[in-house]
Amino acid sequence: MILSNIFLALGPWQIVLIVVVVLLLFGGKKIPELMRGLGTGIKEFKDASKEEEADQKEEE
Repeated sequence: MILSNIFLALGPWQIVLIVVVVLLLFGGKKIPELMRGLGTGIKEFKDASKEEEADQKEEE
């Protein structure tokens, strides 16, 4: 919810500026690796939270 509010507060020029800065810092070749790692981390986080919810339901 907070993340969606941040994107609503950012205009198109701010998003373009952020993308340009990321490209300058990491380069075009590193970005797919970074996004793959980020995706893997998010997937692991979701899986862990689902396991925790299942454990809590079993305890009840």
